[in-house]
Amino acid sequence: MAKNRLGKGLSALIPNNNTVSSDKEIVNLKINQIYPNKEQPRKIFDQEKLSVLSESIKNYGILQPIVVKKEEDGYMIIAGERRFRAAKIANLKEMPAVVKDLPIKDIMEIALIENLQREDLNAIEEAIAYKSLIENYKVTQEEISEAVGKSRPHITNTLRLLNLDDRVINLVEEGQITPGHGKALLRIENKNIQYEIALRIIKERLSVREVETISKNMTDKKEIKNKKVNKDPFIVNIEDKLRDVFGTKVNILKGKKKGKIEIEYYSDEELEGILEQIL
Repeated sequence: MAKNRLGKGLSALIPNNNTVSSDKEIVNLKINQIYPNKEQPRKIFDQEKLSVLSESIKNYGILQPIVVKKEEDGYMIIAGERRFRAAKIANLKEMPAVVKDLPIKDIMEIALIENLQREDLNAIEEAIAYKSLIENYKVTQEEISEAVGKSRPHITNTLRLLNLDDRVINLVEEGQITPGHGKALLRIENKNIQYEIALRIIKERLSVREVETISKNMTDKKEIKNKKVNKDPFIVNIEDKLRDVFGTKVNILKGKKKGKIEIEYYSDEELEGILEQIL
């Protein structure tokens, strides 16, 4: 099972404050000997939350040791960078750690899964972590789904955000537009136009629904133009009628001996509406 491979493997390596087994020796390390993993997927840390964690550490100490790997120049963090950063803010000189000797591949997989099991990764960091697991460690979306407790469609839709224009990705990552806005913009192929509309979202405070409508109208106009140039008018007429029925793009592909009808949808709500028309 994927959960055993990823999720269970992670919990076996990262002790919690309730069950620290005797074979995991906890040592106190000087903070100036510890440093983050530069490949860690989390790039943005909420300073307010770090301050809250820092105050908790001042009052109660570090209840859960971080996990590190011994290197020539010190100890590289495998898991627990937030605790490390908060401990530095609290001006601690030392902190508890479990030292593990692991291959770099295992370290990266642990770091990715640990972050994905938290709730405060932004959508772009989350997407990058999924992509890294899939491309570098040959993990399937199904395995990720079981390990982090999120649905396959959620993982697929999050990964799709990486297909946006780089400037739009930055706006999502900075929180200036939402992941929902980003997903709505994916319907637009032209990345310069994606960015122009993203700036409109910020300036005009457009809702996700408004952006979906803008994107759909732009896509529909382009498709109608292409149909007039390339398609049999009879087929175009049928597609237009079906589009009016289902409220979404319909594409008829006609071959010599067989053909097919493609009905697109862009959300679970659209799919439900189509099914209601058919069933």
